This record gives sequence, C-alpha cells and structure tokens, in this order.
Amino acid sequence: MTEAEQAPPGVDPTAPTPARLYDYYLGGTSNFQVDRDAAERLRASLPELTDAAWANRGFHQRAARWMAATHGIRQFIDLGSGLPTQGNTHEAVGDIASDARVVYVDQDPMVRAHARELLNGTRSTTLIEADLRDPDAVLANPEFRSLIDLAQPTGLLATAVLHFVADETDPWGLVQRYLSELAPGSYIALSHATADRLPPQAVQAMYDTYTHATERIYLRSRDEVERLFAGLELVAPFEGAEPGLTFVGKWGAEDECAADSDGSRVLYCGVARRP
Repeated sequence: MTEAEQAPPGVDPTAPTPARLYDYYLGGTSNFQVDRDAAERLRASLPELTDAAWANRGFHQRAARWMAATHGIRQFIDLGSGLPTQGNTHEAVGDIASDARVVYVDQDPMVRAHARELLNGTRSTTLIEADLRDPDAVLANPEFRSLIDLAQPTGLLATAVLHFVADETDPWGLVQRYLSELAPGSYIALSHATADRLPPQAVQAMYDTYTHATERIYLRSRDEVERLFAGLELVAPFEGAEPGLTFVGKWGAEDECAADSDGSRVLYCGVARRP
C-alpha cells in the first residue's frame, strides 16, 4: 500500500506540513517520505535540527509543569499542538495535577486522526481542529467552552507555532486577543524560531524548506519576539536570571550553561503572567 493510500482522509501526503516535519525532527513515525526528504535537506544546512526540536519540547513540558506546580494552573490551551508524541501537555501536567484539563488546537487533519486514538475516553482533554489564526472560532467552540472556564487562570501554550504566522496576520495581535479572554493570573509559554544565531546558509535552508510546505516560516529577531509579551510580566527563566527571554534549552534548566546548545539557540522563549 502506498503512502497516499495510507493517508487518513483529508491528508495530503505530497506536501510537507509543519506538524509532520516536527514529528520527524523528534524521531516520530507519523510522517511521509516527502516530509523526511525535506527534513534531511534542511538538516544538511542545520545539523542542530533534532537538538532544536527536543530543546523546544523540553521547554514546553517544563513550562507547563511549572505553571501547574508553582501557580496551581489546572486548565491549559495548547495552540498548534502538533502530532502526539511523548510527554504531551496532559501527560506532562498529569503527574502534578490529575484534575488538569487540556484543549489542543491544531488545523492539520493528520493531528486529528492520531489524536482521536490518544484521547479516546479522556474527558478532561480534547482536540479542536481549528486554525489558531481564527481566535474567535477557537474561543467560541463548544468543546473548548466545556473544558475551559475563562473566569479562572489558564495556561496558554504557544510553542514553535507563531513563526508560521505572517506579519500581515499580526501574530502580536493574536497573542493579545487570546490573552484578553483569559483571567488575570493566567500564564503564557511561548517559543519562536529566530535567525539571530544562525549562519546565512541555515537561514536560507529553513526558508526554502517551508516555502514548499503547507505553511511558510517567518524567523524573527529577539526584539520582535519580545513584542509578543507586550503588557505581560515576564518571569525569570532560571535561578539567578533577570526576567526576560532566553533560549529554549535554558528555560527552567538545572544547569543553564550545559543546556545552552547550538540547537537551543534556534528558538527564543519566555513565560509571562497576565496581570
């Protein structure tokens, strides 16, 4: 049986997608040959690709657990959640808060197909198939409303996803739109790819890869990423640090120097509180 015949309904196996590429970076199997070929071409110019993906995944998990353990957050919105892998949000916080509720949001039909089996029978967790660039549709979704109480503090997770939102769609406004609906005391964890520490060849390879994917990528500077936290209270990323941005490997790391790898420096990240 060919990959086209194996593809779930609505899935196009002939063009790479961000979710399937990321799955391959992490060593997953929910991807097609077109994704693997594109990823390996990118890896030729960016050898740190897998390190970057795992560093980002680690940040996502540490930030979610920190919100649950340190600030009692019991409901989470995972924007652009991607394909299920080890340590999904509900698993990351489940050991800390068995009563935690999680809404995953993703528009890739491959995510829907795989998440259905993972979340089957899980009343406290659901997947909404929606485009995060349409916050009104996400926030009004009945399944969203059944799990998320907007009057209570919420953890908003937007890791490695806003670099797929074009300037014209206003990623800064999107973040503010979501946060405007959340209660004071809510937190956001956000990571974003950057070209600040990459050689020109790697930058071009990233643009080339995603130009031929279903979504383009928009690498942004530190100042542009910092703007995503406008009006929020950034927290210190590790002991002894000032509040602000860092690289994904370093946030919450026990040894931030050891975590400061080349792959980690592909993405900025931060966690902030909504006052």
